Amino acid sequence: MNKAQLIDAIAEKAGLTKADAKKSLDAFVEATTDALKNGDRVALIGFGSFSVASRSARTGRNPQSGATITIPEKNVVKFKPGAELADTV
Repeated sequence: MNKAQLIDAIAEKAGLTKADAKKSLDAFVEATTDALKNGDRVALIGFGSFSVASRSARTGRNPQSGATITIPEKNVVKFKPGAELADTV
């Protein structure tokens, strides 16, 4: 499912126009992004939670040349599904 299909599904299930559904989805994505940028956790009971974790620096190998490279530390977004979602899927 892509973004357009998700907007269509939200509009149909919530009885909204596609424009309102798009605004709602965009607002959700923006609010979630802002919260994660600030290091907060976003929890949706029954669905799951989004959080930020730090992935430590490590060494890797360039597949073309075989040279050893250093992969820097970075923050990654993690999603942990809730019990209801996990049971449904």
